[in-house]
Amino acid sequence: MAGPRVVIIGAGVVGAALADEISARGWTEVTVVDQGPLPATGGSSSHAPGLVFQTNSSKTMTELARYTVEKFCSLDVDGEPCFLQVGGLEVATTPERLAELHRRHGWITAWGVESRLLTADECVKRHPLVNRDRILGGLLVPTDGIAKAVLAVEAQIRRATARGVRFLPRHEVLDVQKADGTVTGVLTDQGEIPADIVVCCAGIWGPKIARMAGMHLPLTPLAHQLAWTGPIPALAGQREEAIRPILRHQDADLYYRDRFDTLGIGSYGHRPMPVPADEIRAFDENDEMPSVLKFTEDDFAPAWTETRSLLPATQDAKIEEGINGLFSFTTDNFPLLGPSPDLKGFWVAEAVWVTHSAGVGRAMAEWLVDGHCSSFDLHECDVNRFEPHQLSPEYVLARDCRNFVEVYDILHPLQPSGDPRPIRTSPFHTRQQEHGAFFLEANGWERPHWYEANAPLVEGRTIPTPNDWAARFWSPVVGAEAQATRETVALYDMTALKRLEVTGPGAAGFLEGLVTGKVAKSVGSVTYTLLLHHDGGIRSDITVARLAPDRFQIGANGNLDLDWLTRHLPADGTVQVRDITPGTCCIGLWGPLAREVLQPLTDEDFSADGLKYFRAQHAYIGTVPVTAMRLSYVGELGWELYTTADQGLKLWDTLWRAARPLGGVIAGRGAFNSLRLEKGYRSFGTDMTYEHDPYEAGLGFAVRLDKGDFIGKAALERRKADVRRRLTCLTIDDPRSVVLGKEPVYDGARAVGHVTSAAYGHTIGKGIAYAWLPTELTAPGTALTIGYFDRRVEAVVAEEPLFDPTMSRLRS
Repeated sequence: MAGPRVVIIGAGVVGAALADEISARGWTEVTVVDQGPLPATGGSSSHAPGLVFQTNSSKTMTELARYTVEKFCSLDVDGEPCFLQVGGLEVATTPERLAELHRRHGWITAWGVESRLLTADECVKRHPLVNRDRILGGLLVPTDGIAKAVLAVEAQIRRATARGVRFLPRHEVLDVQKADGTVTGVLTDQGEIPADIVVCCAGIWGPKIARMAGMHLPLTPLAHQLAWTGPIPALAGQREEAIRPILRHQDADLYYRDRFDTLGIGSYGHRPMPVPADEIRAFDENDEMPSVLKFTEDDFAPAWTETRSLLPATQDAKIEEGINGLFSFTTDNFPLLGPSPDLKGFWVAEAVWVTHSAGVGRAMAEWLVDGHCSSFDLHECDVNRFEPHQLSPEYVLARDCRNFVEVYDILHPLQPSGDPRPIRTSPFHTRQQEHGAFFLEANGWERPHWYEANAPLVEGRTIPTPNDWAARFWSPVVGAEAQATRETVALYDMTALKRLEVTGPGAAGFLEGLVTGKVAKSVGSVTYTLLLHHDGGIRSDITVARLAPDRFQIGANGNLDLDWLTRHLPADGTVQVRDITPGTCCIGLWGPLAREVLQPLTDEDFSADGLKYFRAQHAYIGTVPVTAMRLSYVGELGWELYTTADQGLKLWDTLWRAARPLGGVIAGRGAFNSLRLEKGYRSFGTDMTYEHDPYEAGLGFAVRLDKGDFIGKAALERRKADVRRRLTCLTIDDPRSVVLGKEPVYDGARAVGHVTSAAYGHTIGKGIAYAWLPTELTAPGTALTIGYFDRRVEAVVAEEPLFDPTMSRLRS
């Protein structure tokens, strides 16, 4: 098949990879345009130093990098290789960094890439230029190396051209043409090119091109310093371009690579230097590349001083050349991939570094040709993941610059984000401040993690202190709040939960075709169900409450759920979807005394029979109109109570006045996480993602294969009988050995899986870790270990749920 007419904007390392991958899948009516010459088009690919370190805390980013390495190793241009697989070495000069290298070793092991921890002497043996007295140890990834980006572009251009892809250099894009909400082509300075699909791979020019299609990309081009030394005597006579591992000295924001008898030095240690995409000039072959700015020597001075200390052989050399090279940063350090929410047929593949380029090319080709990506889980990379405030220019610039500064920093999983904060606050924010809330951020919301006002609750309780790393952004108050929830009653701010409203005469049928469960039930029903991809992978887990014959409220996981529902709306206008989160709020009232708090405040019947488990009803709580849903993600009797934002503070005060005499507390997210893991409740994006199906994730109960058709049903019927891995509950006896997630799990010496969510269970008195494991290792009682920094933590497979397996407390 020739496929639809596709125009790819940008012939750098991403555009070339996409052209190659998509043409290999049979789409050959493809045109690639670039304002620069080929293969060095003048963007970031043309000056990139090419260092490919695969280690990343994200499984997806590591897998994208691994594919890039594998593909580039197979490419050459007239016998010249596109990848020099010299290995990658990260060194530590501080104890903190050495501990971090153990954590990074855990990630890369969990994701299935070989790596080794080295002593200081072993590091010097691998890279003799390193000053032995400066380092404490290192991490080696043998398959890392140097990508020859321009050669890789040329190799992929040749392959795509042989299949019929057309490449048009020196074609500047002036506009993206459109009609009736659909892309129709691209206007260049040399004429129009008709298209059914346009993919923006313009790199640092991406925001400029995307605006032509009505999109706002949260991307900032930033200058990054790269310098080259003159000849280094210790490297004299080196005939091969690179023989030593690429080197990272992250304690000083530096990296290094060989180039015959010279050395390349990259630095992130300087001030952020953002450049608006509109101000980046076009390519002029009589000028320097547009992505290369003048080298600012003063900014590089600290990097050069540190280099001569770490690599003493450079003391006899000089800096001969340098650039401030532009490349892309985003607000969360992930690429921007996927279709426009507003212009049909317009796609982006942006903010992609050389490290991940070939992987992204494959991912995008699968997504375009097959309708979904089967090789990689792209939920972290989807361009439609952002909330509206995350697209504001002020927010994008601030966060992108901060990410540049922090690129090599040691960051805790709960590390608070920086300015701008606060952005979104619930109606309860003032009361939370009065109670000494410690806030972390969730999608812009200020969300309490614990309350210092509850410190007196700690006295007399057994609340073990976890290890040093787990004790960061933690307080014993977390344990006290969790235990108090089980004992009395607690108020939780659930406002950060995404809330969508689906209305219209076709709403019930529309939702039935998207979800795995039966939601076209009686008014007042609440259903826990799943959204799936066509391949049966979990796209999200949601709750669907039928509040009227033609109105449903959905508890969603984020903007991707809104985007998914919106894309599947019927064209006849019989269904509408809107985000009601900003105008509403929610309190979770949970605990064995929850009914004693709530029932005296209302005339409605909140008895066990009056409002059954997983049912909803409208009520007045005092003077406040609420939608009450009887469900609980902490495993206790109670309700989610929704009202409008203007009534939120009144609802809080009303409930708090009633709860205090009963010993009630207000509790934060730390306690919530502990309690939900004791109950075995999953969290999408952490415990399961697009790559997992419901049966693997232990969510088969949420699937009704006996109902009508829904997206992913056919795939599930094929996958149901072939479950080879499972999300499994592990418990840890040692109270200090709390792990945090993404650690490798071992069966003896063999890495067999990885941890997803983890916390200490303050009710059961054990550490809890959920992990993906092969089915043969999921029998209760199976002894395993978890790799946590430089040690192994003993764990055992446990039956779930760990707390209230009979559901008696929830249904009381």
